[in-house]
Amino acid sequence: MKLHSYAQGQWQSGGGGTTTLLSAVSGKPVADIARGGLDYAGMLAYARDTGGPNLRACTFHQRAIMLKALAKHLSQHKDEFYTLSTETGATRVDSMVDIDGGIGTLFAYSGKGRRELPNGHAVIDGEMEPLSRGGSFIGQHVWVPLEGAAVHINAFNFPCWGMLEKLAANLLAGMPAIIKPASQTAYLTELMFRRMIESELLPAGAVQLICGGVGDLLDHVTGQDVVTFTGSAETGRKLRCHPSIVNNATRFSMEADSLNCSILGPDAVPGTPEFDFYIKEVVREMTVKAGQKCTAIRRVMVPESLVAPVIDALSKRIEDKVVLGHPGDEGVTLGALSSLDQRQEVRERVKDLLGAAELVYGNPDRCDPRGADGDAGAFMSPLILHCASPVAGSPVHDVEAFGPVSTVMPYKSAADAANLARLGQGSLVGSIFTADTDFAREVVMGSASHHGRLLVVDRTCAKESTGHGSPMPTLVHGGPGRAGGGEELGGVRGVFHYMQRTALQGSPDMLSAITGRWMPGASRREGEHPFRKDFDSLRIGDSVKAGPRAITIEDIEHFAEFTGDTFYAHMDEEAAKANPFFDGRVAHGYYIVSLAAGLFVAPEPGPVLANYGVDNLRFMTPAYPGDELSVTLTCKEKNLREGAGYGEVRWDTVVTNQDGEPVAQYDVLTMVATAA
Repeated sequence: MKLHSYAQGQWQSGGGGTTTLLSAVSGKPVADIARGGLDYAGMLAYARDTGGPNLRACTFHQRAIMLKALAKHLSQHKDEFYTLSTETGATRVDSMVDIDGGIGTLFAYSGKGRRELPNGHAVIDGEMEPLSRGGSFIGQHVWVPLEGAAVHINAFNFPCWGMLEKLAANLLAGMPAIIKPASQTAYLTELMFRRMIESELLPAGAVQLICGGVGDLLDHVTGQDVVTFTGSAETGRKLRCHPSIVNNATRFSMEADSLNCSILGPDAVPGTPEFDFYIKEVVREMTVKAGQKCTAIRRVMVPESLVAPVIDALSKRIEDKVVLGHPGDEGVTLGALSSLDQRQEVRERVKDLLGAAELVYGNPDRCDPRGADGDAGAFMSPLILHCASPVAGSPVHDVEAFGPVSTVMPYKSAADAANLARLGQGSLVGSIFTADTDFAREVVMGSASHHGRLLVVDRTCAKESTGHGSPMPTLVHGGPGRAGGGEELGGVRGVFHYMQRTALQGSPDMLSAITGRWMPGASRREGEHPFRKDFDSLRIGDSVKAGPRAITIEDIEHFAEFTGDTFYAHMDEEAAKANPFFDGRVAHGYYIVSLAAGLFVAPEPGPVLANYGVDNLRFMTPAYPGDELSVTLTCKEKNLREGAGYGEVRWDTVVTNQDGEPVAQYDVLTMVATAA
């Protein structure tokens, strides 16, 4: 097949000659890919001028619904993705990680977007900051989408997930993307991208695809663009120093190769569940995607006394459980590397490692894959190395063989294990297998600064653990130092990489109008009870004041008897007076909240369907028998639930005493029906 790019709303064949891409399994041609020939400046302009406005016209919830629809559409085409994925050397399990993992990330971000982001065009960050004594001048941070394009330069090992995990965040943020997959496996990316375009679910300009070289694309990036890169640290450093990226302070996020470690605790001796789980996990990380994962375990750190048992156990599990062969054959658990060039690269890096380690299992130059030609395909057996002296400066802490290769090395203590972990110069992930909480705590606190993620496995969580090498949509993926210093995923944290945080300053009324959230000090409107208004009629600042109602000893004692809350400060005058916070018996905090609800609730059936929670509840001044409490309820924020017939309304609630002192403050959350 001839791969095409999708630029400025059209499929284009490109130019500058072509390169033939070969099957990782058979060595036969799979596709031809152009080397260049696109209008790269035009692609960026199209993304900014067409894709950006189209996406930003939608709310966060509308874009989240778009992601869900796209995920459902791609799920219908998984069979053809799986079939073509075999040519990359991927087994069915490998393909599941890549294909289902990518689609699952779209689903995850769709749910995150609807639960955690507003149904609007900006995100309010934190609470209002008072900037003046009288309250007429305040500050508020907000997030808004950048008005450029996200340029994603992706790696060869995850042609589907690598694209979708980045797209999920930038599309939800309201930012268009230009995707540049690694050429070797671009044929799978292009197929999935075609199905995305055919779905017609994304607005014009939302996504574009470059199959081939990037040409002068980076010459045209600006301070409103974002460039992300996944690949080798060497290439990433070159991109990070590109003049346009430097001069325009273009946001650049890098996820690079990583010498990740997995540490076996001294308590996890043979026969313990932790030891068994450790052996399984190391072998799995060596063989999934043929070890071609930036999160794979490269450094296997074990107590000095357990080096030989670990090597024996790893070797036996490989012999018993790992089947090298054609990735399309049933029962095969280890497929091919992505290309013959990649296999040669791994062999060269193994030679570098053998200067400090010995090969204790496998042969880098020979293998006999089931159902395939070991010379024509890029097959390699698993390799276990042993480094008896993993000192600082050793190649085992610097050289990554990006294949089914791991090095076993000893440590002397928890502090030594943490130090060895840090010698990786920055990692995406590390893991610790132990039931010893003290050991785990010392290693985590001694090495967390050098890791983007740390997994601690014991017998209670091992069966449900997602594993060492599995980035999760809800957790950050990235790492410091050698790992690139970037950060992806992490739930809505990943969305904010494509947005600008701006500090707004002004009057409460002005900032309320701009942000769509009522700010303390802004105007309130009283009149018809706001609980009598449907979602569409309700306005930010609609308010009701109710009270006063006096607190009596009888109320306090009745509440205590009814609920069982007989805490001494409510029941014993002398004991309450001895408390440094009280002058005598005080009303229950939750009685105050209940009393307030009794004051502001409109009891008749109406648009308010349900109260589903209270946020930020604080008790600020004790309430004593004889105090008279009033409440002010103000419509603070509205979020429509698309297609649900209702919206979510947040109400600012302040309870005060007869002296005007705030007794309690909180947000009431309700569901309110839309107009019929």
